[in-house]
Amino acid sequence: MSVKFEKETIRDAPIPGGRRHEIAHEVGERLTGGKSQTGYLAAYLEQLQKNPLRTKMLTSGTLAALQEVLASWIAHDQSKHGHYVSSRVPKMAVYGAFISAPLGHLLISILQRLFAGRTSLRAKILQIVVSNLVVSPIQNTVYLASMAVIAGARQFHQVRATVRAGFMPVMKVSWVTSPLALAFAQKFLPEQTWVPFFNIIAFVIGTYINAHTKKKRLAALRRARDHADGRSASGRTDDYPRRDY
Repeated sequence: MSVKFEKETIRDAPIPGGRRHEIAHEVGERLTGGKSQTGYLAAYLEQLQKNPLRTKMLTSGTLAALQEVLASWIAHDQSKHGHYVSSRVPKMAVYGAFISAPLGHLLISILQRLFAGRTSLRAKILQIVVSNLVVSPIQNTVYLASMAVIAGARQFHQVRATVRAGFMPVMKVSWVTSPLALAFAQKFLPEQTWVPFFNIIAFVIGTYINAHTKKKRLAALRRARDHADGRSASGRTDDYPRRDY
């Protein structure tokens, strides 16, 4: 009898965390689908298998637009209307959907086809090397050229100058993050999820770089404005510019 009473007591005891635990459990079930495999993640993976390119285009376009808004918010870079949604947002969405996603789909498909069925450590290392020496340079060059056009470059020498100035800094970031991301994907992820996974990695890194660039641009504009105001107040035009040591 006592055993039965103890079992009932344990069964009727409240779950630690109360309602918050239930909400977290419901969100997790909805995202992953739990045992039923009917959540958002399962539905997304199903669409990724049925319509891979279209799904990747929608994913990349959405993340690119969100990246621009988030970076503007982090850098406090508001438009002339006082909000963070500028004309760059739809341009970034177009870049993500119609340039980044198809290019990533093609390059990753070729990379996976070259190393299909090769699971040795040597093959995995070689795949990482090819990714860093072939795939990443192509993607980064296209990214920098696209960013130059979005920023207003219309002549070839302007695009080339942007690519030359930004190529090595971006490649250094890729050489640090890409091997880790690819090694993780090789170990834990099915191949059909590689491109969305790399999109998420690129979203985080791109948001950081974009926000950092915006902060530097805003700081330069503030220094130029302060310098112009100082020259106007002094009434002199032959002052040397103030150096920041």
